[in-house]
Amino acid sequence: MSDGATDPATEAFLAHRNLLFTVAYEVLGSAADAEDVLQETWLRWVKADQGQVRDQRAFLVQITTRQALNRLRTMKRRREAYVGPWLPEPLLTAPDVAEDVELAESMSMALMLVLETLAPTERVVFVLREVFDISYDEIAAAVDKSPVAVRQIARRARQHVDARRPRRRVVSSKEGKAVLESFQRAIESGNPQALLDVLAPEVVLMSDGGGIKHAALRPVTGAEQVSRMFAGGIGKLDSTLTTEPTVVNGNPALLVRLDGEIDGVMALRIEDARITGLYYVRNPEKLSHIVSATPLTLR
Repeated sequence: MSDGATDPATEAFLAHRNLLFTVAYEVLGSAADAEDVLQETWLRWVKADQGQVRDQRAFLVQITTRQALNRLRTMKRRREAYVGPWLPEPLLTAPDVAEDVELAESMSMALMLVLETLAPTERVVFVLREVFDISYDEIAAAVDKSPVAVRQIARRARQHVDARRPRRRVVSSKEGKAVLESFQRAIESGNPQALLDVLAPEVVLMSDGGGIKHAALRPVTGAEQVSRMFAGGIGKLDSTLTTEPTVVNGNPALLVRLDGEIDGVMALRIEDARITGLYYVRNPEKLSHIVSATPLTLR
Protein backbone atom coordinates (compact mmCIF):
# COMPACT_ATOMS: atom_id res chain seq x y z
CA MET A 1 0.00 0.00 0.00
CA SER A 2 1.19 3.51 -0.77
CA ASP A 3 1.40 4.63 2.87
CA GLY A 4 3.46 1.61 3.84
CA ALA A 5 0.65 -0.04 5.79
CA THR A 6 -0.21 -3.72 5.44
CA ASP A 7 -3.63 -5.33 5.27
CA PRO A 8 -4.92 -7.43 8.23
CA ALA A 9 -4.31 -10.76 6.46
CA THR A 10 -0.68 -9.88 5.81
CA GLU A 11 -0.20 -8.61 9.35
CA ALA A 12 -1.57 -11.87 10.77
CA PHE A 13 0.68 -13.97 8.56
CA LEU A 14 3.78 -11.96 9.44
CA ALA A 15 2.91 -12.10 13.14
CA HIS A 16 2.95 -15.90 13.05
CA ARG A 17 5.57 -16.44 10.35
CA ASN A 18 8.38 -17.56 12.69
CA LEU A 19 6.08 -20.10 14.33
CA LEU A 20 4.90 -21.43 10.97
CA PHE A 21 8.46 -21.79 9.73
CA THR A 22 9.46 -23.62 12.92
CA VAL A 23 6.53 -26.03 12.55
CA ALA A 24 7.37 -26.73 8.89
CA TYR A 25 11.09 -27.17 9.60
CA GLU A 26 10.55 -29.55 12.52
CA VAL A 27 8.22 -31.64 10.36
CA LEU A 28 10.48 -31.65 7.29
CA GLY A 29 14.06 -31.22 8.52
CA SER A 30 14.68 -28.99 5.51
CA ALA A 31 14.75 -25.20 5.63
CA ALA A 32 14.39 -24.89 1.87
CA ASP A 33 11.27 -27.05 1.87
CA ALA A 34 9.94 -25.21 4.92
CA GLU A 35 10.24 -21.93 3.01
CA ASP A 36 8.31 -23.47 0.12
CA VAL A 37 5.61 -24.61 2.53
CA LEU A 38 5.31 -21.06 3.86
CA GLN A 39 4.80 -19.79 0.32
CA GLU A 40 2.04 -22.35 -0.21
CA THR A 41 0.50 -21.40 3.15
CA TRP A 42 0.49 -17.73 2.21
CA LEU A 43 -1.26 -18.39 -1.11
CA ARG A 44 -4.01 -20.35 0.65
CA TRP A 45 -4.25 -17.88 3.51
CA VAL A 46 -4.92 -14.83 1.31
CA LYS A 47 -7.67 -16.74 -0.52
CA ALA A 48 -9.43 -17.69 2.73
CA ASP A 49 -12.56 -15.87 3.90
CA GLN A 50 -11.00 -13.94 6.78
CA GLY A 51 -14.41 -13.21 8.25
CA GLN A 52 -14.92 -16.94 8.88
CA VAL A 53 -11.57 -17.42 10.64
CA ARG A 54 -12.09 -17.45 14.42
CA ASP A 55 -8.48 -18.26 15.43
CA GLN A 56 -5.89 -16.99 12.97
CA ARG A 57 -2.97 -18.77 14.59
CA ALA A 58 -4.74 -22.15 14.65
CA PHE A 59 -5.93 -21.72 11.07
CA LEU A 60 -2.45 -20.81 9.81
CA VAL A 61 -0.87 -23.74 11.66
CA GLN A 62 -3.49 -26.02 10.13
CA ILE A 63 -2.69 -24.87 6.58
CA THR A 64 1.05 -25.15 7.23
CA THR A 65 0.67 -28.64 8.68
CA ARG A 66 -1.31 -29.91 5.71
CA GLN A 67 1.19 -28.54 3.21
CA ALA A 68 4.14 -29.89 5.21
CA LEU A 69 2.55 -33.33 5.49
CA ASN A 70 1.97 -33.49 1.73
CA ARG A 71 5.56 -32.46 1.09
CA LEU A 72 6.94 -34.89 3.68
CA ARG A 73 5.31 -37.83 1.91
CA THR A 74 7.07 -36.84 -1.31
CA MET A 75 10.37 -36.23 0.46
CA LYS A 76 10.28 -39.67 2.08
CA ARG A 77 10.41 -41.28 -1.36
CA ARG A 78 13.14 -38.89 -2.49
CA ARG A 79 15.33 -39.62 0.54
CA GLU A 80 15.31 -43.34 -0.18
CA ALA A 81 17.60 -42.60 -3.14
CA TYR A 82 19.85 -40.22 -1.17
CA VAL A 83 23.58 -40.99 -1.35
CA GLY A 84 24.95 -41.83 2.10
CA PRO A 85 23.45 -40.72 5.43
CA TRP A 86 20.82 -37.97 5.26
CA LEU A 87 21.12 -35.21 7.86
CA PRO A 88 18.70 -32.34 8.51
CA GLU A 89 19.52 -29.02 6.89
CA PRO A 90 21.42 -27.06 9.56
CA LEU A 91 20.14 -23.69 10.73
CA LEU A 92 22.33 -21.00 12.21
CA THR A 93 20.44 -20.01 15.35
CA ALA A 94 20.66 -17.12 17.77
CA PRO A 95 22.02 -17.68 21.32
CA ASP A 96 18.52 -17.35 22.79
CA VAL A 97 17.49 -20.54 20.96
CA ALA A 98 20.31 -22.42 22.71
CA GLU A 99 19.05 -21.06 26.04
CA ASP A 100 15.55 -22.39 25.32
CA VAL A 101 16.16 -26.01 26.37
CA GLU A 102 12.86 -27.29 24.99
CA LEU A 103 13.37 -25.71 21.56
CA ALA A 104 17.06 -26.64 21.31
CA GLU A 105 16.30 -30.26 22.20
CA SER A 106 13.39 -30.53 19.77
CA MET A 107 15.47 -29.39 16.80
CA SER A 108 18.74 -31.10 17.70
CA MET A 109 20.23 -33.26 14.97
CA ALA A 110 19.99 -36.31 17.23
CA LEU A 111 16.24 -36.00 17.84
CA MET A 112 15.42 -34.98 14.28
CA LEU A 113 17.12 -38.13 13.03
CA VAL A 114 14.87 -40.15 15.33
CA LEU A 115 11.84 -38.32 13.89
CA GLU A 116 12.98 -39.48 10.44
CA THR A 117 12.10 -43.03 11.48
CA LEU A 118 8.43 -42.13 11.99
CA ALA A 119 5.75 -42.41 9.34
CA PRO A 120 4.73 -38.97 7.98
CA THR A 121 1.46 -38.66 9.92
CA GLU A 122 3.13 -39.95 13.10
CA ARG A 123 5.85 -37.32 12.78
CA VAL A 124 3.37 -34.50 12.26
CA VAL A 125 1.26 -35.57 15.23
CA PHE A 126 4.32 -35.99 17.47
CA VAL A 127 5.77 -32.61 16.53
CA LEU A 128 2.51 -30.71 16.97
CA ARG A 129 1.66 -32.38 20.28
CA GLU A 130 5.02 -32.91 21.97
CA VAL A 131 6.91 -29.88 20.66
CA PHE A 132 4.22 -27.24 20.17
CA ASP A 133 1.65 -28.50 22.70
CA ILE A 134 -1.22 -28.17 20.23
CA SER A 135 -4.54 -29.70 21.26
CA TYR A 136 -5.68 -33.06 19.91
CA ASP A 137 -8.73 -31.41 18.35
CA GLU A 138 -6.60 -28.92 16.41
CA ILE A 139 -4.22 -31.66 15.28
CA ALA A 140 -7.17 -33.80 14.18
CA ALA A 141 -8.43 -30.97 11.96
CA ALA A 142 -4.97 -30.52 10.46
CA VAL A 143 -4.37 -34.20 9.59
CA ASP A 144 -7.98 -35.15 8.77
CA LYS A 145 -8.27 -37.70 11.56
CA SER A 146 -10.60 -38.02 14.52
CA PRO A 147 -9.31 -36.80 17.92
CA VAL A 148 -9.46 -40.41 19.16
CA ALA A 149 -7.27 -41.58 16.26
CA VAL A 150 -4.87 -38.71 16.85
CA ARG A 151 -4.47 -39.69 20.50
CA GLN A 152 -3.61 -43.24 19.45
CA ILE A 153 -1.13 -42.01 16.85
CA ALA A 154 0.44 -39.64 19.39
CA ARG A 155 0.85 -42.44 21.95
CA ARG A 156 2.41 -44.77 19.36
CA ALA A 157 4.77 -42.06 18.09
CA ARG A 158 5.80 -41.09 21.63
CA GLN A 159 6.66 -44.68 22.49
CA HIS A 160 8.66 -45.03 19.27
CA VAL A 161 10.63 -41.83 19.91
CA ASP A 162 11.22 -42.52 23.61
CA ALA A 163 12.69 -45.92 22.75
CA ARG A 164 15.19 -44.38 20.32
CA ARG A 165 15.93 -40.83 21.42
CA PRO A 166 19.23 -40.07 23.15
CA ARG A 167 18.80 -39.46 26.84
CA ARG A 168 17.81 -35.93 27.66
CA ARG A 169 20.63 -33.77 28.94
CA VAL A 170 21.14 -30.18 29.91
CA VAL A 171 24.51 -28.72 29.00
CA SER A 172 25.36 -25.34 30.44
CA SER A 173 26.66 -22.71 28.05
CA LYS A 174 29.96 -22.74 29.94
CA GLU A 175 30.36 -26.51 29.59
CA GLY A 176 29.33 -26.46 25.94
CA LYS A 177 31.80 -23.70 25.17
CA ALA A 178 34.66 -25.53 26.92
CA VAL A 179 34.02 -28.80 25.05
CA LEU A 180 33.65 -26.97 21.73
CA GLU A 181 36.93 -25.11 22.24
CA SER A 182 38.76 -28.35 23.10
CA PHE A 183 37.34 -30.02 20.01
CA GLN A 184 38.24 -27.02 17.86
CA ARG A 185 41.87 -27.13 19.00
CA ALA A 186 42.02 -30.88 18.40
CA ILE A 187 40.58 -30.57 14.88
CA GLU A 188 42.87 -27.73 13.82
CA SER A 189 45.96 -29.45 15.23
CA GLY A 190 45.05 -32.90 13.95
CA ASN A 191 46.27 -34.33 17.27
CA PRO A 192 44.76 -37.83 17.73
CA GLN A 193 45.17 -37.83 21.52
CA ALA A 194 43.52 -34.43 21.84
CA LEU A 195 40.58 -35.80 19.88
CA LEU A 196 40.38 -38.90 22.08
CA ASP A 197 40.34 -36.70 25.17
CA VAL A 198 37.19 -34.88 24.06
CA LEU A 199 35.30 -37.74 22.39
CA ALA A 200 33.10 -40.12 24.38
CA PRO A 201 33.98 -43.82 23.86
CA GLU A 202 30.60 -44.41 22.17
CA VAL A 203 30.71 -41.30 19.94
CA VAL A 204 29.01 -41.56 16.53
CA LEU A 205 30.03 -39.48 13.51
CA MET A 206 27.62 -38.99 10.63
CA SER A 207 28.57 -37.02 7.54
CA ASP A 208 26.30 -35.85 4.74
CA GLY A 209 27.79 -35.03 1.35
CA GLY A 210 24.69 -35.81 -0.66
CA GLY A 211 26.79 -37.42 -3.38
CA ILE A 212 28.27 -33.98 -4.13
CA LYS A 213 31.02 -33.83 -1.50
CA HIS A 214 33.04 -36.74 -0.14
CA ALA A 215 31.52 -38.19 3.04
CA ALA A 216 31.45 -41.51 4.87
CA LEU A 217 28.65 -43.66 3.49
CA ARG A 218 27.91 -45.12 6.93
CA PRO A 219 28.06 -43.79 10.49
CA VAL A 220 31.48 -44.10 12.13
CA THR A 221 31.25 -45.39 15.71
CA GLY A 222 33.76 -45.27 18.56
CA ALA A 223 36.34 -42.72 19.68
CA GLU A 224 39.31 -44.58 18.18
CA GLN A 225 37.69 -44.91 14.77
CA VAL A 226 36.45 -41.30 14.69
CA SER A 227 39.81 -39.99 15.85
CA ARG A 228 41.67 -41.95 13.18
CA MET A 229 39.28 -40.75 10.51
CA PHE A 230 39.75 -37.11 11.44
CA ALA A 231 43.51 -37.35 11.85
CA GLY A 232 43.88 -39.21 8.56
CA GLY A 233 41.65 -36.81 6.67
CA ILE A 234 43.32 -33.70 8.04
CA GLY A 235 46.76 -35.14 7.28
CA LYS A 236 45.86 -35.54 3.61
CA LEU A 237 44.60 -31.99 3.17
CA ASP A 238 46.46 -29.73 0.79
CA SER A 239 44.29 -26.81 1.94
CA THR A 240 44.34 -24.66 5.05
CA LEU A 241 41.66 -25.80 7.48
CA THR A 242 40.09 -23.29 9.87
CA THR A 243 37.09 -23.60 12.16
CA GLU A 244 34.75 -21.10 13.79
CA PRO A 245 32.53 -21.75 16.82
CA THR A 246 28.84 -21.21 16.13
CA VAL A 247 25.38 -22.37 17.19
CA VAL A 248 23.45 -24.65 14.84
CA ASN A 249 19.93 -25.91 15.62
CA GLY A 250 20.35 -24.48 19.10
CA ASN A 251 23.43 -26.61 19.81
CA PRO A 252 27.23 -26.03 19.72
CA ALA A 253 28.81 -26.41 16.28
CA LEU A 254 31.86 -25.61 14.19
CA LEU A 255 31.78 -23.86 10.84
CA VAL A 256 34.56 -25.50 8.81
CA ARG A 257 36.45 -23.67 6.08
CA LEU A 258 39.11 -24.82 3.62
CA ASP A 259 41.26 -22.00 2.26
CA GLY A 260 38.66 -19.57 3.54
CA GLU A 261 35.73 -21.19 1.71
CA ILE A 262 32.92 -22.85 3.68
CA ASP A 263 33.31 -26.62 3.51
CA GLY A 264 30.55 -27.56 5.93
CA VAL A 265 29.13 -27.30 9.41
CA MET A 266 29.65 -29.80 12.22
CA ALA A 267 27.02 -29.95 14.97
CA LEU A 268 27.90 -31.53 18.32
CA ARG A 269 25.95 -33.50 20.88
CA ILE A 270 27.56 -33.21 24.32
CA GLU A 271 27.00 -35.34 27.39
CA ASP A 272 29.04 -35.31 30.60
CA ALA A 273 31.69 -33.00 29.09
CA ARG A 274 32.32 -35.37 26.18
CA ILE A 275 31.09 -35.42 22.59
CA THR A 276 28.70 -38.29 21.92
CA GLY A 277 27.46 -37.20 18.50
CA LEU A 278 29.02 -35.42 15.51
CA TYR A 279 26.91 -34.41 12.53
CA TYR A 280 28.94 -33.04 9.61
CA VAL A 281 26.89 -31.52 6.80
CA ARG A 282 29.01 -30.93 3.67
CA ASN A 283 26.29 -31.07 1.03
CA PRO A 284 26.45 -27.50 -0.41
CA GLU A 285 22.73 -27.60 -1.18
CA LYS A 286 22.09 -27.65 2.58
CA LEU A 287 24.35 -24.77 3.63
CA SER A 288 22.34 -21.72 2.61
CA HIS A 289 20.93 -21.15 6.13
CA ILE A 290 24.24 -20.90 8.01
CA VAL A 291 25.03 -17.36 6.88
CA SER A 292 22.53 -15.55 9.11
CA ALA A 293 20.49 -16.65 12.12
CA THR A 294 17.00 -18.03 11.48
CA PRO A 295 14.32 -16.75 13.90
CA LEU A 296 12.45 -19.64 15.52
CA THR A 297 9.77 -19.99 18.15
CA LEU A 298 7.47 -22.57 19.73
CA ARG A 299 4.71 -20.07 20.47
